[in-house]
Amino acid sequence: MKLLFDQNLSPRLVTETADLFPGSTHVQSLGLDRTFDAELWDFARDNGFTIVTKDVDFSDRSALFGHPPKVIWIRLGNCTTTEIVSAMRRHREHVEAFGKDAAVGVLAIFE
Repeated sequence: MKLLFDQNLSPRLVTETADLFPGSTHVQSLGLDRTFDAELWDFARDNGFTIVTKDVDFSDRSALFGHPPKVIWIRLGNCTTTEIVSAMRRHREHVEAFGKDAAVGVLAIFE
């Protein structure tokens, strides 16, 4: 599963999770860090990415328009990048199962 990390998350997440999710990237690396949500949504859909964000907007967009793309909504509140990496690693099996489940469009990660 290729992840597209949203602007509200650190670009470090790409390298910190590369062993789990090869081919992932950050919006900043693609020059999409100032793009409207609709354009980012289309880019993710057209290029086979799952959006990872702390923003409820993409979860709402999924509810309105369906998927793809899929959305991983990080619901950890104020936290460090290290805490997000740890959560992604702890929930790896859930993330992988989510990626294979065609019926589900949003996965919320919280603790």
